Amino acid sequence: MVELSLTAAAAVPGRFTGDGVAVVIDVLRATTSLTVARAAGAGPITAAATPEQARALRERLPDALLCGERDGLRIPGFDLGNSPFEYGRDRVAGRALIFASTNGSQALQAAGAARRCWLAAFVNLAAVVEAVAGEPRVWVIASGKLGHFAIEDTACAGLLCRRLAERGATLQGAAARAAATLAVGDAAQVKSLVEGAPHARALRALGPEFARDVEFCAGLDVMDHAFTV
Repeated sequence: MVELSLTAAAAVPGRFTGDGVAVVIDVLRATTSLTVARAAGAGPITAAATPEQARALRERLPDALLCGERDGLRIPGFDLGNSPFEYGRDRVAGRALIFASTNGSQALQAAGAARRCWLAAFVNLAAVVEAVAGEPRVWVIASGKLGHFAIEDTACAGLLCRRLAERGATLQGAAARAAATLAVGDAAQVKSLVEGAPHARALRALGPEFARDVEFCAGLDVMDHAFTV
């Protein structure tokens, strides 16, 4: 059974417990960046709702890196922001991360009661499908933006739902069924949708480094591994 929450705000903390696993999606850019970080050898990820909570957590985890953004920009005093290009092996290998992004962190916290929480984005979607296809209950959380629907997250969630349904999963609820029906299906369509999303346009307005982030986040199935937090 696969269920979908269209925003982090709609995802009730503790909704899935016991045998349920969660899949969190924040295409631009949290789960893309955190997937890159884990592929580069980063250790456990702890989500923080606010910069203040992140700093408090670091008092208990002094060796962890403070990571995150507000309004797209690295939080002052933090070690890393929210660009996938910041999370190279030389920076994150072997290091725990405390992550406080505007939207993705809220979704990660909502998924905290699940038996396992997977990071998903377009860049590693096929790997995530392989990882969760055998699970009896999968709860997909599309992070959205500031409590509202985000087209890139819903499209990614819809493609995940469609691929799981093709593997025999039952889609539970109107959100999962509608997203799967409307999802784009190939790399060119994904690239066009992500790069045309309002959030992508806002990021590109911040400068060429952010435009590079958007281009990377728009890649479909370019990474071979799935990771949990």
